[in-house]
Amino acid sequence: MTGILTARPVPARSRAFDLLLAGSLCMIFGFLSLAQAHLSGILAFGMLAPLIWRRTHPELVFFGVCSVAVLQWLGGFELMPGNVGLLVALYAISVYGDVRLSRIALGIGGLGVLMATSRYWANSDWKQQVTMMVALGALVFGVWAFGERRRTRGLYVAQLEDRAAQLERDRDREAKLAVSNERTRIAREIHDVVAHGLSIMIVQADGGLYAADQSPEAAKKALATIGDTGRASLTEMRKMLGLLKQDERDLDPNQPRPQPGVSSLPELIDNVREAGLNVTYDVTGAPRDLPALLGLTAYRIVQEGLTNTLKHAGPGARTSVTLDFGREMLTVVVTDDGRGAGVAPSADPGHGLVGMRQRASVSGGTVSAGPKAGGGYEVIARLPYNLPTGE
Repeated sequence: MTGILTARPVPARSRAFDLLLAGSLCMIFGFLSLAQAHLSGILAFGMLAPLIWRRTHPELVFFGVCSVAVLQWLGGFELMPGNVGLLVALYAISVYGDVRLSRIALGIGGLGVLMATSRYWANSDWKQQVTMMVALGALVFGVWAFGERRRTRGLYVAQLEDRAAQLERDRDREAKLAVSNERTRIAREIHDVVAHGLSIMIVQADGGLYAADQSPEAAKKALATIGDTGRASLTEMRKMLGLLKQDERDLDPNQPRPQPGVSSLPELIDNVREAGLNVTYDVTGAPRDLPALLGLTAYRIVQEGLTNTLKHAGPGARTSVTLDFGREMLTVVVTDDGRGAGVAPSADPGHGLVGMRQRASVSGGTVSAGPKAGGGYEVIARLPYNLPTGE
């Protein structure tokens, strides 16, 4: 109730409209009432002029207009054109005012109908009296109900707008969280790859140290292996520096483990087949040894593609996985003939595709995904053999 005296924020255009409305009503109904009776005409202006503030102070406007109407009734004046201000004030409080006070306003409107028709009880036929009461009551209730509908609709639209804004914020937050989680997973995998490379370097260094006197060739070979492994690991670490500046998670360096690569794909595909997916696996070109990061990237992309196929392609879908060892890059293609293109966007916010692209970008490659001609879905990853060196 304390908010009655507090002005509600109203756009300048709405304030201008209310000023124009109140002025027009005063010009039309006020002067008509003034022509009907001089004193009651003055009261009419008292019921129409406050409508300027019908949005900012709807409760005060309504009760103020009602007070003027009570003076009109006490003075014994008949209904006049200026009484339309009561209906406008009732509409205003039902749309913009407090809900409880709006209900009270409806009751006051009903009481006003009885007061307005009471002076005609002795001078009119009871049928005319009832007809007048019903007509005025229907008018009052209709104005109030229309205002309540406007209020309800406005609240519903506001809730929809708030919900849409909240969903957009949630979507952005989930997308950022997905990227952050994917970076963390990549960081763990890179840590394992680098730790594995360092383990090889340590073993080769120890072996080279013992073989230096008895087998200089073996020592040279160990040193060459150390150099190659160190350069590859350094390249992979440089590639990740810019991406993971703010990721300082505990990666458990005491438990390094080899990461899967393209050589692990047959086992992965066999596991997917056991899950009920019809998968064919083909390798074209001349297979070659891949850097650990590149092999891991290809493995994860195939894994994510098959996982999405299991989720979205539907029963009976056929899937093919193809690795093409080209001269400069490895091309990974995962396709299916299911219905995933039609349902995946609504069932999955796209975090899997975000992860694929993130992994490919770390390896200097690209990923494209989308519906293919003739139906089904297709994922194509192009991964260059040589990682670009960082600054």
